[in-house]
Amino acid sequence: MNYAIVFRLLGYILMIEGTLLLLPAVTSLIYAEWAVMGVFLLTAAISAVLGFALRTIKPRSKVFYMREGFAATALSWITISIMGAVPFVLTGCIPNPVDAMFETVSGFTTTGASILPGVEGLPNGILFWRSFTHWIGGMGVLVFLLSLLPLTGGSHVNLMKAESPGPQVDKLVPKVQSTAKILYGIYFALTVVEFCFLLAGGMNVFNSLLTAFGTAGTGGFGFKNDSFASFSPYIQWVVTVFMILFGVNFNVYFLLLLRRFRRAASSEEVRAYLAIILAAVAVITVNIRSLYGTFGEALRHAAFQVGSIITTTGFSSCDFDLWPTLAKEVLVLLMFVGACAGSTGGGIKVSRFLLLGKTLGKELKQALHPQVVAPVRMDGKLVNHETIRTTNVFVAAYIFIFAASFMLVSLDGFDMVTNFTSIAATLNNIGPGLNQVGPMMNFGAYSNFAKLVLIFDMLAGRLEIFPMLVLFLPDTWRRF
Repeated sequence: MNYAIVFRLLGYILMIEGTLLLLPAVTSLIYAEWAVMGVFLLTAAISAVLGFALRTIKPRSKVFYMREGFAATALSWITISIMGAVPFVLTGCIPNPVDAMFETVSGFTTTGASILPGVEGLPNGILFWRSFTHWIGGMGVLVFLLSLLPLTGGSHVNLMKAESPGPQVDKLVPKVQSTAKILYGIYFALTVVEFCFLLAGGMNVFNSLLTAFGTAGTGGFGFKNDSFASFSPYIQWVVTVFMILFGVNFNVYFLLLLRRFRRAASSEEVRAYLAIILAAVAVITVNIRSLYGTFGEALRHAAFQVGSIITTTGFSSCDFDLWPTLAKEVLVLLMFVGACAGSTGGGIKVSRFLLLGKTLGKELKQALHPQVVAPVRMDGKLVNHETIRTTNVFVAAYIFIFAASFMLVSLDGFDMVTNFTSIAATLNNIGPGLNQVGPMMNFGAYSNFAKLVLIFDMLAGRLEIFPMLVLFLPDTWRRF
């Protein structure tokens, strides 16, 4: 393990977080929240000083392998979450440090699960910080770092691989820094476009910003206790469309910018993603039709919740916990499917399910005809054995973590549906579950121990499991 380069990287991360903390401080200044502004300035100063101290560490070697990539990624997310929780504690909005950590991790991992029973009484600076953490975490803090700093001397694509969602990460252009800039450019542009559409619908600037942050990061923190139930149909449709757009693989947007329309349209994952959405919306609309006055209203709520759940955003336009069983079962299944690889969404990812289905088909063919060569292809390209193996290992690790977490949170004595959906909602970075953690409820009733389990699940889900697991391996920390 090259400790020096990992600590130096953490230093850069803390300095960036210190800078970003100035934005909620400015928000507090605008709304004359002087005490809250002071807390953000103090936290920003602490983060910057600690970051500068770590940045002064000079590594003897700049070699950066996957070991350092995984460790730096996991430690970076833990570090920014600890520092990001400080304003919640110091302002008294969330005095319990475990609760504050839960809220912050939920923000950065774009989960959207909350321990707060109500948010409408929170200071505007705190509301801004909650939603802004979604935007920061949506594309990834290390991808943001790579877009700013021309790190040299190692294979820094390892950082992007360790943090980016999906079974594989390709560089869009030869240089990693250029790839990171392209990704953030697309991310920023889509955020601005949604912000403008929300303004056009009559939403004020502050609320439009928070909504755009939450949608872009597929996060789900709201600024109203009923999430989006009280907003106009226009606003709900705008949010629905952009939730789905942010769940698309960003490589497809890059291809569209290059006018490679045929190649973009040939993406099997995106086609499957859209097909799943259409099928789920159709089934749920028919199932809940009797609950609403018109077919259009039922369609709107069905589309909003399907878009929210499959992209792991977690916004709600109604209390879907009151829907018929079939509709709720479809939503629970969508929690596991998730969005596309290379998007800001969570879940297992559509591409992994496609790979698993293709691998199953291959094995069935070879069981019937042992001599047949049946290669697995995705988008017309041959999928190598390493990608298939990694996908299988990911699913195995996912099942193990899900089962272990399910048993551990069950010690709190809640019903099975609550416990099962709480793990599904956090490990897949969704936000709301069902019953006691439903869309109009929160996670505050869980014990501190259960919340720590859920915090681990949120981090593991956002970082694709492996970076968090390698922290527990002794080999990770040995000097070589």
